[in-house]
Amino acid sequence: MRLSKMFGQTLREAPAEAQVASHQLLLRAGFIRPMAAGAFGFLPLARRSLDKIENLLHSNMTAIGGQEITLPTFSDSNPEETIADLVRREIRSHRQLPLLLYQNQARWFDDPRTRLGLWHARETIIQECYSLEITGEALEPKYDAICQIYLNILRQCGVPALIIKSDPGVWGDSAQTWVYLTPVGEDVILVCNSCLYAADQKVASFCKTIPPFEQPLFLEKVATPDIKTIRGLADFLDIPESMTAKAVFMIATIPTRQGNQDKFVFAIIRGDMEVNEIKLANAAGALKLRPASDEEIRAIGAVPGYASPVSLASGAPFIVVVDDLIPQAPNLVAGANLEGYHLRNVNYGRDYQAHIVADIARAQAGNPCPQCGQPMRAESGIEVGKAVKNGTRLSEIKGCYFQDELRENKPVFMANYRMDTGRLLACIAERHHDEFGLRWPVAVSPYQVHLVSLASKADYQTGDTAEQLYTALGSAGIEVLYDDREESPGVKFNDADLIGLPIRLTISQRSLKSGVVEYKRRDQKERSVVSMEQTLQKVKDEVATLKLRD
Repeated sequence: MRLSKMFGQTLREAPAEAQVASHQLLLRAGFIRPMAAGAFGFLPLARRSLDKIENLLHSNMTAIGGQEITLPTFSDSNPEETIADLVRREIRSHRQLPLLLYQNQARWFDDPRTRLGLWHARETIIQECYSLEITGEALEPKYDAICQIYLNILRQCGVPALIIKSDPGVWGDSAQTWVYLTPVGEDVILVCNSCLYAADQKVASFCKTIPPFEQPLFLEKVATPDIKTIRGLADFLDIPESMTAKAVFMIATIPTRQGNQDKFVFAIIRGDMEVNEIKLANAAGALKLRPASDEEIRAIGAVPGYASPVSLASGAPFIVVVDDLIPQAPNLVAGANLEGYHLRNVNYGRDYQAHIVADIARAQAGNPCPQCGQPMRAESGIEVGKAVKNGTRLSEIKGCYFQDELRENKPVFMANYRMDTGRLLACIAERHHDEFGLRWPVAVSPYQVHLVSLASKADYQTGDTAEQLYTALGSAGIEVLYDDREESPGVKFNDADLIGLPIRLTISQRSLKSGVVEYKRRDQKERSVVSMEQTLQKVKDEVATLKLRD
């Protein structure tokens, strides 16, 4: 490709709103352009790199029997629900399984965080994959194979990724995410140095200290006028916050075979802890949660600021979810469901019951690791890929059944996987750059060689030689970006460093007199020369070496 004909141009400075290196450099090097808040156009250089990433995914998926599909983008449902609808329509017999389906799709996310470029783009390109199996045992090897494919591709792209436990959502049993660690990432990861436990803070667990055993004491109503916060309650009664029970009220949207239904969720957690809404939603089987209004709280018989499940009607239309530490925390102070009053010595089991007991507490840096008990630290990162084991949860809700050999209806076992290729492009740029510009790994570089001609208008011999080398490289299967522009050497070299292709070849009047070509690797400072006759073989050998290294 001749640079003089390429659509797009380099920029001397990045726009002020570009705050991270990947965003700045992809803009300056002519890879992307902002089209709207959080929406970007991919110019030819970026498109070539994206094509290479997508081809890696495509070739690996087809190698293990994957079939490519395309699903609509205008559906109100999320991708899992869309694929479930397709499976419900198409799958009838065990003879149709197993299946591996995948697609590359532009996806729109209403993400208000637009300051990090492609890392939080509102529209991004995602490769989605779905494995469908007859049994859970059959699902495991396919799940492991696809996870290994994703890890291999990240390595080829030169992006080190931490594999962490993550949110499976309402449709999943378990999930893992590939995260690129970076100080500017907005996802918080809790990591243990001792046992290497790592989890997204949204789902991270921690070792909870069980209070000493106490005999349950009698309930005692105590006046607490105008005390509506845990801190205020603890100060008023001169007790630690860990001796109180906090009530949190949410309205949950829960999927059923008849459609989505809203239900009131009454969550109880110890007063010194915070409710993790992701954990709470998963425990309740909810697609989403929103805070309940005071009117909705009163409608179930509770009193805002003084609420607890004690004395509420057991048949009331709400779900009580308690944190798993609550049953082991005796004699807590909780609301009395009476304005201006609380109850001392509230005990789970005796005074109220829960529909669900689960870990709903938010983990923090410094909390003890759930596996080894050592303090965890917080890291920042960006999610680039995710795998979710759905099991039969999605199939049972959405009606995805097949007939087995005995003609009995069985739910399809599913797993889904995704890699955000737009984010991955930004991760590569963030990882592989220096003060001069980008430094692409050869596997995903838009071109392999940047050929620079320093011929002047009157220097026909240098220009002709550069043209001949350009043709010879292309005929040998080498991908070449040829800078044939009428620009100064300084501009050409600066642009070559900014764009960051793995190999730079320079032909000038001086080098031509010596019968050599200047040769430079982008990841090395040293320049060398190679004879004109050996240039083609040198490049082919170097590209092969870089592929093996990356």
